Amino acid sequence: MNIDTVVDKEYLGLGFRELADAPTSALRGLSAKDAKALAQAFNVHTVRELANLEFVKWAAAITTLADQEQATPQEQAKETLLDSGVEMTFPASDPVSVDAGITRIEVAPETVDAHDDHQHATKVAQSTAKGLKEEAGAH
Repeated sequence: MNIDTVVDKEYLGLGFRELADAPTSALRGLSAKDAKALAQAFNVHTVRELANLEFVKWAAAITTLADQEQATPQEQAKETLLDSGVEMTFPASDPVSVDAGITRIEVAPETVDAHDDHQHATKVAQSTAKGLKEEAGAH
């Protein structure tokens, strides 16, 4: 990253130590009015103080961990139902079918009577409830 893309013109070419001790308004997009508001609200005057602000660190940590968090059992069940529904609706979207050169379906795929089955929704709900109970028991 070229650091000059994130600082105002008057701070171009400065070293990192100088930039860290520069006022927060040195950051491109942070106006003098914004810098004054930061100073009043959090007693933050320099780029270093802004970076060391515990709220900024907490927000960065939460965001980083949120990107790594695993799906809950409910989210996994919904994704599975969605995948099954899409596959039943668009069977030709299967990469094997597409790569094999199939351009049209000669015979309609077998379908389950949705009136009676509903894609095993009851079984999925029971399995999800069981998984939640087991997870709660483990903690």
